[in-house]
Amino acid sequence: MDKLTIIKVGGKVVEDSDSMILLMDHFAKISGNKILVHGGGRAATDLAKKLGIESQMVNGRRITGKDMLDVAIMVYGGLINKKIVAGLQARGCNAIGLTGADINLISARKRPVEPIDYGYVGDIEDVNSSDLRILLNENIVPVIAALTHDGKGNLLNTNADTIACELAVELTGHFQVFLFYCFEKKGVLKDPSDDNSIIHELDVDSFKKYQNEGSISTGMIPKLDNGFRAKKAGVKEVLITNTDSMTSGKGTRLI
Repeated sequence: MDKLTIIKVGGKVVEDSDSMILLMDHFAKISGNKILVHGGGRAATDLAKKLGIESQMVNGRRITGKDMLDVAIMVYGGLINKKIVAGLQARGCNAIGLTGADINLISARKRPVEPIDYGYVGDIEDVNSSDLRILLNENIVPVIAALTHDGKGNLLNTNADTIACELAVELTGHFQVFLFYCFEKKGVLKDPSDDNSIIHELDVDSFKKYQNEGSISTGMIPKLDNGFRAKKAGVKEVLITNTDSMTSGKGTRLI
């Protein structure tokens, strides 16, 4: 079975130009089948602020009103996605930028309003892995923005960690899938104020313990929830790491 590497990148990596250059350098050198999934929440927050649109977060997840959805579409599906595609093309990597609406890649339903109304946020229902595999078989590299669609003409903001997870789970029957969550830290930290307090291996029980203690919080929680779901579903390896280490095996390995 062929290997497939799925890299999800977010945090400061996609907003800092030097970090993005390093990411693209490393990603372009990964051999074999590969997919890049990206968010861009901080860039969306910055643009929203300039436009006078308030940003709201609950447990690391964004509340997406109609105005914020338009910002997310512009930033994720436009600005960041196309910059990454152009950068990868310059490195000899034949990339194509996609949202969930393109080739009906990822369909979703609007999240129910109870107990929290997240607005125009999508919960994934289906991944079109057959068309995605056609692209991979042609050595085309999908670069997927954190947007899905409901089949009724509406785009939905969807957590990029969840998109990477669902892609990994869907493709495990066709590839040996390696899933990397890449952000600005070296891994999951025991002490958020100490960048060297890396947890090298993490199981579900330890995750819950650190979460209850408050060591693991906010945006790391959905990342780990998705990572453990992927691992349980048969993904070969799930690693949380930074740009420098994403191909070296260093970081936090989920077990």
